[in-house]
Amino acid sequence: MQVYHSLAELGAAESDFGLALGVFDGVHLGHRSVIDAARGCRRTGVLTFEPHPVQVLAPDRAPRRILATMEHKMQILDTLGVDFLVVIEFSREFASGEARVFADELLASGVRRLAAGEDWNFGKGRKGNMKYLAEWGDEAGVAVHAVSAVMQKGERISSTRIRQALRDENLIAAEEMLGRPYSVMGEVVQGRQLGRQLGFPTANVAVSDEQLPPNGVYVVQGRWEGQWIRGVANIGTRPTVDKSMARSLEVNLFSDQVPDAYGWTLEMAFLRKIREERKFESVEALKEQIARDVEEAKR
Repeated sequence: MQVYHSLAELGAAESDFGLALGVFDGVHLGHRSVIDAARGCRRTGVLTFEPHPVQVLAPDRAPRRILATMEHKMQILDTLGVDFLVVIEFSREFASGEARVFADELLASGVRRLAAGEDWNFGKGRKGNMKYLAEWGDEAGVAVHAVSAVMQKGERISSTRIRQALRDENLIAAEEMLGRPYSVMGEVVQGRQLGRQLGFPTANVAVSDEQLPPNGVYVVQGRWEGQWIRGVANIGTRPTVDKSMARSLEVNLFSDQVPDAYGWTLEMAFLRKIREERKFESVEALKEQIARDVEEAKR
């Protein structure tokens, strides 16, 4: 996916395009609605911000974990048919800019269609809103679409609600709001090879700022070369065999096509929780339970 880092760079490279505006943490169904509203031109792009604006403006209210890193967000957007991404560096200096100045630069980029949530604000003091943007868009000949919130069971879909669903171990609710199973992305790194010693080799996935579900054993699927491969994963501290108490994510994918190597990136989706993580009386008891977990996951 093509990535631009300024509106000037975008305007020099693209023409006849629609643009969806927002943070898009997790790319849930509400975000998809905004992206769909931006379609209709030759190309469709997403304009987002890094870091998350709340981390800059109100760090005490910022979520401890996000639902998708920028790399992960790009992969999700690519599967939705988004052609390019514009990543604007968000800083206090950027936030202090006048709304009209940002809007004028946006409308002069060559965009033909703009879409954002109906309550989207921008500019100094958050004085810019969709009503003003629509008026300024009319002057510039750009169609502006304010998209209503997407509801689920009478409540607005939001990244905050998805994070809470994950904390509550409600994977079904998270999937309903995302339109897909919740997933994380990370690099496969070298671990202590404890799974291999137990007869169940696993890939250790180093997830950065993305939120993991609570500790436990899960049925999962991992994306390898565009294909989803089922497997079983453990999130936790491996209390039976590891005294470090460091939290980790280990996955055993049911395929011999997955490389037995380090340094590659794995997206992993959580389908269902099998059981809680617990400490066993012996390593042999742990091995027997892992075998049952694998069979349950396959079933």
